[in-house]
Amino acid sequence: MTNTQKTLKVWDPLIRIGHWTLVTAFFTAYLTEDELTFHVWAGYVVAAYLPLRILWGFTGGKYAKFSSFVYSPARIIAYLQNLLNRTPQHYIGHNPAGGAMVIALLVCLTATTLTGMKLYAVADNKGPFALSANPDASQIQSTALVSVAQAENNTPKAAESAAIDKQAENFWKELHELFTNLTLLLVFLHISGVAVSSYIDKEKLVKAMLTGNKDIDDTYQ
Repeated sequence: MTNTQKTLKVWDPLIRIGHWTLVTAFFTAYLTEDELTFHVWAGYVVAAYLPLRILWGFTGGKYAKFSSFVYSPARIIAYLQNLLNRTPQHYIGHNPAGGAMVIALLVCLTATTLTGMKLYAVADNKGPFALSANPDASQIQSTALVSVAQAENNTPKAAESAAIDKQAENFWKELHELFTNLTLLLVFLHISGVAVSSYIDKEKLVKAMLTGNKDIDDTYQ
């Protein structure tokens, strides 16, 4: 029996452009940790796309919806076993392992951006979580006078407050780095998974994410 070959439009522009935007922005942020301006704005790009992708997961096209690629753990394990046995199941959209990776990346990227913005607020009092982004001159002067008076009259308390602030900064910095490194690990696992799946399945997954089109036959579900 001969399978019917055809080309199907699978990935819409929001998915494709968003995918490559995330790749570019994440690695820009990762490689510019010491260049705060680039680091912060790359993080904002990631943070801006994430809610769009999550919303699109409920309202977008058939293959963009979470309902089309969220599978049970048993289904994911079965897919991986079949892949290792070189008898993979073919999926038009994300396969079970790929779908799980999408969810994991969305969660980790969200945690990375949120902890990054919190760190930015604690360390520099900037960003959406800053306590006061634009205090007026009188407020600054008043605060400065109070701080000087407190420092003169109660130096131990001032030192204790500074220590607490430093602890908060260290806490959010370590948490941000944890999620950043976890995201990086997931990215490399994702790249490895795409390479293995492309080799065994004989699929052009990277090309599909560039053009939006996938070559399928009757074995795809």
